[in-house]
Amino acid sequence: MITQPQGRRAEHASDTRTALLAAARHLFATEGYDGTGTEQIVAEARVTRGALYHHFRDKADLFRAVMEEAAGDVARQLIGDQLDEVSGSPLEDIQTGVSAFLDVCVGGDFQRIVLTDGPRVLGDDAWDRLAERYGRSLLEEWLSRAVAAGDIEPVPVRALARLLIASLTEASLAIARASDPAAARAEMGTTLARLLNGLRP
Repeated sequence: MITQPQGRRAEHASDTRTALLAAARHLFATEGYDGTGTEQIVAEARVTRGALYHHFRDKADLFRAVMEEAAGDVARQLIGDQLDEVSGSPLEDIQTGVSAFLDVCVGGDFQRIVLTDGPRVLGDDAWDRLAERYGRSLLEEWLSRAVAAGDIEPVPVRALARLLIASLTEASLAIARASDPAAARAEMGTTLARLLNGLRP
C-alpha cells in the first residue's frame, strides 16, 4: 500500500479546507446562509461531502470560519491602510479608520456574512467576539496616542474604547439592515465624526 508523505497529506488537507472556505464564502455572500446548502458548497469546492465534515462539524461551523475569515480580511485591510496613511494627528487617524470601516459595511460579503447573517445565525456574541479580537486593542492604542498628543481630553482609554466599539457595532448593524445602506452610512458617519470631535480639548 502506497501512502502519501505526511507533509503532502497536510498540504492536501490545507488545500481542501481553503477550497471549502472560498466556495462557502462566495455562496454565503451571494445566496445567504439559508439559501446555501452543503451540496452546493462541496460541488463548487470540488470536494466530497466527507471532506467537508472532516474539516467542519456542520454548515454553521463552516459559516463561523467564513465569518472569521471575512472579518479578519477587513481588519488587515483597514490596519494596512491606516499604517500607510498616518497623518500626524492620532484623532484624525481614528476618524479615517472609522470612515473606512463604515464604507466596508455597505455591500459586499462583509455586510452579508458578518453583519446580516452572522448575528442571526450565530448570535450577537459572535460579532462581539470579532469586534473584541480585531478592534479593541488597535483602538486603545490609537486613543492612547491621541491622549498623549493632546488631541483629546485625558480619559480612561479602555472605557472609551469599549464605548466607541459599541457605537461602531450599532452603526455597522444599522447600515447593514437599512433599506438604503448608503444613506444610513452617511448619517452614521456624520454622527460618529461629531462624537469624536467632541473629545477634543
